[in-house]
Amino acid sequence: MNIYSWVQLIFYIVVLLALAKPLGSFMAKVYQGERTFLDRVLGPVERFTYRISGVKPEEDMNWKTYAIAVILFNIMGLIAVYALQRLQAVLPLNPQGLGAVSPDSSWNTAVSFASNTNWQGYGGEVTMSYLTQMLGLNVQNFVSAATGLAVMIALIRGIVRHTAKGIGNFWVDLTRSTLYILLPLSIVVALALVSQGVVQRLAHTKLWHCSSPQLTRMGTQ
Repeated sequence: MNIYSWVQLIFYIVVLLALAKPLGSFMAKVYQGERTFLDRVLGPVERFTYRISGVKPEEDMNWKTYAIAVILFNIMGLIAVYALQRLQAVLPLNPQGLGAVSPDSSWNTAVSFASNTNWQGYGGEVTMSYLTQMLGLNVQNFVSAATGLAVMIALIRGIVRHTAKGIGNFWVDLTRSTLYILLPLSIVVALALVSQGVVQRLAHTKLWHCSSPQLTRMGTQ
């Protein structure tokens, strides 16, 4: 490791330790249903989400119902990501005209993103259309992480609640994880990336070669 790598590592650890207490306290309030500074903006969105999806937020699930909800939700996500890859050649937002991803690669990617391991065995934008990336992979980046947070909170509730039969509501935990934790954090990070010039368009992209045969870079048309 060079000095730049050490600086990055130290900076990451310092930021992680600095955020542990405030972020942990905020997350505790979110999962306990307490008011936060985001309620005024995101509260109506949360309630609207429950209304259109038919979720009863006051329902307290036992561990079997909670587990079934987790499994069914992840199976649906897995199937959706697999289908998007296999059908991307006939779906919109594919200006490069990319063909269907092979069955084995589609299954590998769908399983890895649904399980939040995000193993990438494909060639980025030369394999996946914009629609597949946005509607499939990016959505899973949120909901698979939110599922992991929900399961963690359910486990904690199961340990803490010695006599209660319920461990919470998976759909509520999933929604609150996405709205109040992952979405705000992603916006902050996205703004930081945009400020450094990391942007993406929906226009056609192509590979072009630099004068040096050893170097290639992405260009937009």
